[in-house]
Amino acid sequence: MLSYVKLHIYFILIAISESQNPKCRQADGAGDVDWAILYKAPGENRGKIIVSTNGGAWANGAAVLTQQGGQSFGVTLEHVVANNDQIKFLAYNNVPPLMPNVKTKSNSKGVIILQTPVNVDAASWIVHTVPGFPAAKTGYSWPVAENAKGHILICLTISESQINAIAASLLRAEPLVHYNDIPETETVGMQYFKKLSDGQFPTVPPYLSRQSIKTAGQPAVTVNVYSKSATSRYEIYKRVIVKALKKTIKVWSRRDNKLKGDCRVVERNIRLIKSPARVGNHDTNLDADLTNWAVSDPGNVFCLIDRPYAVNAFKNFVITEMTIYLSFRKTKLSNLRWQFVLIKQIFLPDLMTLLLKLKTARSESIL
Repeated sequence: MLSYVKLHIYFILIAISESQNPKCRQADGAGDVDWAILYKAPGENRGKIIVSTNGGAWANGAAVLTQQGGQSFGVTLEHVVANNDQIKFLAYNNVPPLMPNVKTKSNSKGVIILQTPVNVDAASWIVHTVPGFPAAKTGYSWPVAENAKGHILICLTISESQINAIAASLLRAEPLVHYNDIPETETVGMQYFKKLSDGQFPTVPPYLSRQSIKTAGQPAVTVNVYSKSATSRYEIYKRVIVKALKKTIKVWSRRDNKLKGDCRVVERNIRLIKSPARVGNHDTNLDADLTNWAVSDPGNVFCLIDRPYAVNAFKNFVITEMTIYLSFRKTKLSNLRWQFVLIKQIFLPDLMTLLLKLKTARSESIL
């Protein structure tokens, strides 16, 4: 008992400084992780979560998302929703908090967070689908109305050196930046971040770009970010994702009943997953799910996309800016039992095996 108490105190002591960092967190918010992914099916209030330290299986969320403490993303965002002189961030959302009726071409949502003390290199990038969240420095407030919908949140722990590449990819999305207090002294030499923070979006080619970043863990996870501007008329699923992966993909996304599946190219098909479906033991359906993703078949790739599988997602550039597609690769799979893969350059446990079993609609040619 004595040794346990000593150990417990030791961890409290080292956590004093760690609790001030912006890194991704364990399911219960207790410790740092390299990455975390939370999927919340429609009607669920805590969702399923998987983190880098437990890549073998999805787990139930440790707490309801309306509660800040005791759950991964609530703790990671602790210094976004409250003041901390050592934590600064840039937040973007096409439905910004407390700003009704804002018009934007973007559909992107996320937060770039970093720690400012000298000789400290700690940052994270959160990408998500939740409108109006999080509100900057006004207290934690998960929008309860969003519990009825399907959402996904991804957190990547990164070094500050990766921020400029992230900004370069986001420039194509023309995101609505609603808050930024990152001092220029932290981003010296980061020309793309300066353009992002100043709203200086590119108006000339190239309209399609690819950026690669790495997470801070060892071994690092490579994350590829593909972005397409509004000016480009490329359809993101066929012209970008399938072309980059050189594999058949299964797509979960809202549809317009005009853009169909495509089986014309051998081993590079686009197959549409039928709705309703089940992810883990949580039921989901396209009417209520706001997430758009695709998995490769054979399965070692998961893609998160910020635009639906629809004709107007590439024919009407006024509506569609760019699509971000995240892919993660884990460089070493020894001693791991993957049942759900996450993304091309992160393999999430159960995802691939499970999602590849989802029924697909009868394949038809794209119109």
